[in-house]
Amino acid sequence: MSRRMTLVLALTCAVAVGNLYFPQALIPLVAEGLHTSPDAASLVVTATNIGYTAGMFLLVPLGDRIPPRSLLVTLLALTGLGLLAAGCAPTLPLLVAAGAFTGFTTVAAQIVGPLAAGLVAADRRGAVIGTLLSGSIGGMLLARAFGGALGERLGWRAPYVVAAALVLLLVGVLARTVPATTAPSRQPFRELLTEPLRLLRTEPDLRRSCFYQATVFAAFSAVWTCSALLLTGPVYGMGAQAVGLLALVGGATMLCTPLAGRIADRRGPDPVNLVCMLAVLVSAAVLAAGARGGTPGLTALVTGTLLLDVAMQSGMVANKARIYALRADARNRLNTAYMTCAYLGGSAGSWLGVQIYGRAGWRGVCTLVALLAALGAAGCLGRLRRPAPDAA
Repeated sequence: MSRRMTLVLALTCAVAVGNLYFPQALIPLVAEGLHTSPDAASLVVTATNIGYTAGMFLLVPLGDRIPPRSLLVTLLALTGLGLLAAGCAPTLPLLVAAGAFTGFTTVAAQIVGPLAAGLVAADRRGAVIGTLLSGSIGGMLLARAFGGALGERLGWRAPYVVAAALVLLLVGVLARTVPATTAPSRQPFRELLTEPLRLLRTEPDLRRSCFYQATVFAAFSAVWTCSALLLTGPVYGMGAQAVGLLALVGGATMLCTPLAGRIADRRGPDPVNLVCMLAVLVSAAVLAAGARGGTPGLTALVTGTLLLDVAMQSGMVANKARIYALRADARNRLNTAYMTCAYLGGSAGSWLGVQIYGRAGWRGVCTLVALLAALGAAGCLGRLRRPAPDAA
């Protein structure tokens, strides 16, 4: 796969992921424009996320049954139409429906990964996956700024229309640049949907990757959920905008994920995972100093969240490189199983973080992060100490 093709696919990931995040910045503008409350307007974001989850389950496995170029082009064309419908929606219920449809179809990033894994040599797979993940991170970070800035100047409909134009332009580019490949599976749709559960039972390396990522993503979600409570609480007394500025620190991970991929190509995913778990453990200690407040505490929060972000995304690269190598005919189904487990871990981490924050404060959340990292590190060490299968 050429460098140009890699960049096109990374841009595809950025645009697809950005469609999930730019509506978050538009909630106050939507509420004002459609004469409703901010709580009601936030249903647009909720519906988009629900649609995305449904798309993960129902559409991503089709990447093993339908030629990837055809699936990508079709889904992105539908996403563009959904964005146009959202930008023209006269009422909130129609906007919510269009948001759900857009979320459902904008799963292109989850299809691009398996596609790229099949186009690149095995010794370059991690590096390419790292580049694609950098695109997703860039899309996530820039989308909120894009939506907010354009919405403030031209109204809440403008970001939807511009996003639709970008997506439809990308459709034409992908139709001309992505090579035509055959689908690796002929299984019927019902079997494709149940296959991720079977793969979890039969593929120990998939279970291992799911476990590692679920623990790290749980720690990541606990920190980011509770950092908003800490920054807007009495210790710092900042506004919600401070949380968004802190999130921009994660932009540095765009430079780290390709490096993590190259290391995984040379050394394998387990050493990368172990380093990531140890980095999360260190980040827990650094983040704990954030409870002190003031400039020292804010410095600790910036440093700790950066280290945590790099560890989480680098582990994601290593684990995806591992699972894509398991079965060439089932990469999309493997990805569905993996991402579902990761999101379940993240949801559990958010819930646990809020519960612990209410009882033990910020340091209690950091203790949870340390325990999760220690659990993951123990699994990594056990794997690394196990002799190779051909060793006797």
